[in-house]
Amino acid sequence: MISTITNAIAAGSAAPLPLEKVPLEAYVPPAKPSLIGLSRSELSERLGEIGVAPAQRKMRVQQLWHWIYFRGAKSFDEMTSISKDTRAELAKHFTVDRPEVVAEQISNDGTRKWLLRLPSGDKVEKPHEVECVYIPETDRGTLCVSSQVGCTLNCAFCHTGTQRLVRNLTAGEIVGQVMVARDRLNDWENRESGRLVTNIVMMGMGEPLYNFEAVRDALLIVADNEGIGISRRRITLSTSGVVPNIIRAGEEIGVMLAISLHAVRNELRDVLVPLNRKYPIEELLQACRDYPGASNARRITFEYVMLKGVNDSLDDAKLLVKLLKGIPAKINLIPFNPWPGTAYECSDWDQIEKFSEYIFNAGYSSPVRTPRGRDILAACGQLKSETEKLSARERQALRAMAMTD
Repeated sequence: MISTITNAIAAGSAAPLPLEKVPLEAYVPPAKPSLIGLSRSELSERLGEIGVAPAQRKMRVQQLWHWIYFRGAKSFDEMTSISKDTRAELAKHFTVDRPEVVAEQISNDGTRKWLLRLPSGDKVEKPHEVECVYIPETDRGTLCVSSQVGCTLNCAFCHTGTQRLVRNLTAGEIVGQVMVARDRLNDWENRESGRLVTNIVMMGMGEPLYNFEAVRDALLIVADNEGIGISRRRITLSTSGVVPNIIRAGEEIGVMLAISLHAVRNELRDVLVPLNRKYPIEELLQACRDYPGASNARRITFEYVMLKGVNDSLDDAKLLVKLLKGIPAKINLIPFNPWPGTAYECSDWDQIEKFSEYIFNAGYSSPVRTPRGRDILAACGQLKSETEKLSARERQALRAMAMTD
């Protein structure tokens, strides 16, 4: 089947996938909205709406920020430095709810995948759900966060890309995933011994740069040193190449950048990453050269999934090195993670090592990413809310496990 794909590409007859999908639904807020995801100025506005005097708002905002993002309070009752009357008034109008854990799966390697149900208004027929993955390592704990319900794009090798795009997530729903991870890992209590969630990667469901404002606002909250406090150098935003928003990301967010490249020739990337037909490789790499703050100390990561017989030849490796000349870069080689129905196979390990060795000898870091969470479909490119396919009884059992663990 792989040879069929490559022959079709060579002949120019591969059936083109649409570049982008249109959101099917809009966000419908719950009757009592959560304060999670609001900036300080937005919190101040909400306090004004419920009658908090202007002279008190700055202090109240500081208190709320501390309780929500530093201590992880799940209710206003926990916020003991705020008067009872103010807490009662807040509870009448708002919550500090985060997404609900519907199911938790734990891989043999310790990776955890959570299926999260998003709070929504009564008019939503079916609650929206996303997946979030925590990857523990010896020197860090990385949380893979989603930015959309579904995905805007149609990358041919990606399971997530086969979904519909339902809608963009709000800033609160993005921050809420970090809150849930800290809840589940008891990570609010680890300030002295060291946090378990140390790194954030925007590599879950969705294309972050097609939800720019919400992703920006959420990551600025996550990086705020008076709250969650994860350094911007420990936050990585991954994009398939939404060129107009790459420079904006550097200027307005200032986190580390990763590019889902996966091919070194436009005719192949047009098939693997159809967005390439809108923003070809040359434009994408120029945006990387212009990315604010890029340096040898803040290298851009280029992600390259290894597909057998498709993009894994030494000629591909040589052209990759040539294309990245002048860009402070490292290349993450990702063994393809299979999923039901895919036409692709993972490159042979010997070929991955040869590819990596060539890039390394050319002066680039070229680690091969160890697949994590494959047994629970939590690895790179596998997220697809797989739990949707479970029976009602199976979903209820998983939910009970999530609530009692």
